[in-house]
Amino acid sequence: MRLMSRFVSVAVLASVATFAGAQGYPARAVRVIVPFPPGAGVDIVTRAVSGRLGEALGQQLIVDNRAGAGGIVGAEVAAKSPADGYTLFMGTAGILTVIPHINSKAPYSPERDFAPVSLVASVPSLLVVHPSLPVNSVKDLIALARAKPGAINYASTGNGTLPHLAAEFFKAQAKINMVHVPYKGSAPATTDLLGGNVEVFFGNVLSVIGPVRSGRLRALAVTSLQRQAVAKDVPTLAESGFPGFEAGTWFGLLVPTGTPRDIIARLHTDIAKTVRLPDVQERLAGQGATTIGNTPEQFAAYIRSESAKWAKVLKTSGVRAD
Repeated sequence: MRLMSRFVSVAVLASVATFAGAQGYPARAVRVIVPFPPGAGVDIVTRAVSGRLGEALGQQLIVDNRAGAGGIVGAEVAAKSPADGYTLFMGTAGILTVIPHINSKAPYSPERDFAPVSLVASVPSLLVVHPSLPVNSVKDLIALARAKPGAINYASTGNGTLPHLAAEFFKAQAKINMVHVPYKGSAPATTDLLGGNVEVFFGNVLSVIGPVRSGRLRALAVTSLQRQAVAKDVPTLAESGFPGFEAGTWFGLLVPTGTPRDIIARLHTDIAKTVRLPDVQERLAGQGATTIGNTPEQFAAYIRSESAKWAKVLKTSGVRAD
């Protein structure tokens, strides 16, 4: 009986300590890991909400960019961080639903290592080219690629990322050959594209809309099923001869598995309020992103459904990263 009493006492004390920690949360600055470099779409979204989310939490939110291996480096750092609510992870569609299916050596598991908090925003991609490429439409690009197979290079944000898959699916449907050049994120990919070192990129709207508006890049199509307000004159790929073609990305907050439920609930409440603030919505909508802010349960279900969808697509395409 004494031994049993000790076990009960320890369990009660642990429960009280967890509750007390959650009640006093956060007592210091909170880190949010971004798995791509500054300037990437996920970085833009994170920085758009971090200030206001920090205000809601009553503590500073520190953005920690951990780029590398198509987002795997940042995901691993986040997965191995203490589950105390002081490390958040801004995951992406590719990291959470694609890479686990194509890289058997990925050092993290979305289901095992992370607890969803909320889906923050979604954003379509633009098929953009360097102005030196003599094309003004998707039809022109296909004709040029067929005339010069293997002569056109396309950028991606890393092996297995959605820009990579979007380009591969486009190649397969258009029956063309372009050469893949992977980068560590949207920013370096866009930089090399602007410099003319690569010619084509399926970049998320957040990352490429600025250069498109200034004329430094040319947009041929958008990967959503409807045209976007930020690029009204740019046709969809469906309009350009590829019915049903859709390839966008999304970003969501997660925490390491084991983070107290009270802390997850607090984070969800504050992020949901933050993404509904008019200034946050206006800032992101102006760059082509749609804010969401759903519940942890809804986000978890969405990750599962997206993962199942990509598993089928990847099996058909045969794309592998290892």
